[in-house]
Amino acid sequence: MIRPLARLSLLPLLLALSACASARTPWVEVGGERFQVEVADDDAERARGLMFRDAMADDHGMLFIHDRQEPQAYWMKNTRIPLDILYFDRDRRLVSQQRDVPPCSAGDRCPPYPSRAPAQYVLELNAGQAARLGLQDGALLTFGPGIAPATGN
Repeated sequence: MIRPLARLSLLPLLLALSACASARTPWVEVGGERFQVEVADDDAERARGLMFRDAMADDHGMLFIHDRQEPQAYWMKNTRIPLDILYFDRDRRLVSQQRDVPPCSAGDRCPPYPSRAPAQYVLELNAGQAARLGLQDGALLTFGPGIAPATGN
């Protein structure tokens, strides 16, 4: 049994550890809000994306980093939650949006959702976030520390 005084002395340590852990969690900002993100920066991570997830916290998302800026198309194969798919160019300016994309359980028959312009970064958020933030093409995506921009063009 831990005595009450010992519990109080552990509290600052636990708070410091929690702060350090959240400081290392990758994040992006768009539309004046910060979202903690999982980063998908290789073929395997990009292919898996948010498949088989039943939920995602409102302040979370997934950031896909591509090697080159080019037309992108995403699909919702095995994705169980509706999403906003936001496409950004190499300068991290919003160039295309696919809002309120529904889940798809049709496997390889799921339709693609293409960008209307070449993109290098794709941010997936819960459906409705883009509308709530009032995002318009040209909005800037800011990376937090620890997210390396793409090196290719």
